[in-house]
This record gives sequence, C-alpha cells and structure tokens, in this order.
Amino acid sequence: MAVDELDTRILRLLIEQPRTSIREYARILGVARGTLQARLDRLERTGVITGTGPVLSPAALGHPVLAFVHVEVTQGHLDEVGEALAAVPEIIEAFSITGGGDLLTRVAARDNEHLEDVIQRLIRLPGVVRTRTEVALRERVPHRLLPLVEAVGRAARKP
Repeated sequence: MAVDELDTRILRLLIEQPRTSIREYARILGVARGTLQARLDRLERTGVITGTGPVLSPAALGHPVLAFVHVEVTQGHLDEVGEALAAVPEIIEAFSITGGGDLLTRVAARDNEHLEDVIQRLIRLPGVVRTRTEVALRERVPHRLLPLVEAVGRAARKP
C-alpha cells in the first residue's frame, strides 16, 4: 500500500501521542476530522495499522529475563508445534525462520530458573527436536517503527 506524506504525519502522531483524540489529531494536522477518520480507516483496512492497545513491559510484569529460543522441528510438524507454542504464555512472539532452526521465539521469564523450565516445556512438545537459547543482556534499540514510517514517507515524496 502506498503511504503518502499525510499518512506519514498521521502515523507519527499515533506513535508519539497515542492517547490523543481524533479531534485533536485533526487539529494538529490541519485536516478535517472526516478526512483523518477516512485515512485511519484505510490504514487499518490495508493492514498498516494493526492495533491500538497499550505497549506493555514484560519486565514490569515480573518477567525481566528476555531470551530468544530457536526451535528445530521434525519435518512436517511445523504447524502443530506453532499451535503448541501459542499455549505457552511466556512466549510473547514466534516466527517461522530460515537458517538455523525452524522457529524463533521470544520468551519472557521471571528468572533464569523459570527460563529453564520454559525451555524444558518446549523440548517436551511433540515434534520439537532441539532448542538453542540466547539470553538478551541489554536492549540496544527498542522496538520502533517511526524511522521506517519516515523513510517510507520520504520515498513517497520522491518523483
């Protein structure tokens, strides 16, 4: 989907001021409320905007240990293992990947012992061959999308 300069400005506001009203966004942007609402509806319909909920901190929820667990799966069992991973609350993301392993999960744990318990639970899942775990020491670049949004907006302005 093509994102133009106004879309970029809208997305920037949503990221930087997520608790502002539609009316206030329209005022800041200098556009009619109906125009803004139509743009937001299109951005949601096309999948650019995928949610509006709060961003939560696993650490503040008592799970400060972050690990990336690579899961190797028996051939032909990727879907079943993926469904089983969804039942493990400590897995906060999981992706099918290329390279070493079949799945990459992001795991939040209370401490190292809890992380080991989660890994042992994963190893016992039918279809899991092995796991490889990497513990995050410090977040260097927090999850962000604004630089990407701005780059897309700049590219849209080019003739």
